[in-house]
Amino acid sequence: MTIKLGVVMDPIAAINYKKDTTLAMLWAAQARDWQLYYMEQSDLYLEQGVARARMSHLSVFHDPDSWFNLAPAEERDLADLDVVLMCKDPPFDNEYIYTTYILEEAERRGTLIVNRCQSLRDCNEKVFATQFPQCCPPVLVSADMQRLKGFHRQYEDAIYKPLDGMGGDAIFRVKPGDPNLSVILEMLTNHGRQTIMAQQFIPEISNGDKRILMIDGEVVPYCLARVPLVGETRGNLAAGGTGVPQPLTERDHWIAQQVGPSLKEKGLLFVGLDVIGDYLTEINVTSPTCIRELDAGYDLDIGGQLMDCISQELKTRGRA
Repeated sequence: MTIKLGVVMDPIAAINYKKDTTLAMLWAAQARDWQLYYMEQSDLYLEQGVARARMSHLSVFHDPDSWFNLAPAEERDLADLDVVLMCKDPPFDNEYIYTTYILEEAERRGTLIVNRCQSLRDCNEKVFATQFPQCCPPVLVSADMQRLKGFHRQYEDAIYKPLDGMGGDAIFRVKPGDPNLSVILEMLTNHGRQTIMAQQFIPEISNGDKRILMIDGEVVPYCLARVPLVGETRGNLAAGGTGVPQPLTERDHWIAQQVGPSLKEKGLLFVGLDVIGDYLTEINVTSPTCIRELDAGYDLDIGGQLMDCISQELKTRGRA
């Protein structure tokens, strides 16, 4: 039986052909002769309580000038699909949550959603990491400006960041004696009305913010160290960082072992851990990246590993 795979993503015509992780997943699925169906968030809807979507049959190509083709769109029941990849990039806003509600109705009727809808809602990418304190640097989640200032007094060099950001947006490093601490906290917390995160600054950021990929709780044995520009504290590729593929350290493997069982339990089949030095800083569950860079660096097929994992899960469910 041919597996029918749907993908919910940002406009495919606007992706970065050289780096896009979702495209690597779609190539891998098509190589297995799976049928692909393309959707954007606005294409999904509930009708009389049934999850449906306006979707187009999709073909993808290894061609930087023409990497996809879409057939005319049709209205279909989402539960007709065996699996749906939820690959819409953040922001994780109300529209994202509403999308998970729609997908969850299809999930209840047997469609595999990657990643599980409830876990997408439950596992904030910053806060989820704090469930593994043995892996994390000193960290505080609060809206209280005095408490946040106290964190700086205790650790002297701190990172402050919003809980819903991505790509390094609105991340501030506050060094000892920085006169801007109050205004930074006023802005980030909206004068104490919005919860943010504080982390002790990790000097090893100069060696890179490592992205470690996990498939069904098992670690890919290589990572991408995103090395920041000189004078920059953010390694994110979107903030100008340079990606350097490298093997995992013993500590990286240990962190992955600590986190892996929880990911498997929560139905988080594809996840990206962010590690700086010896410390876990974030767990990305929405749309982890860096497949393409690691595939190129070590002749891997991470998208294929994920599709094999999905195929096995579908067999377990009797849908493949």
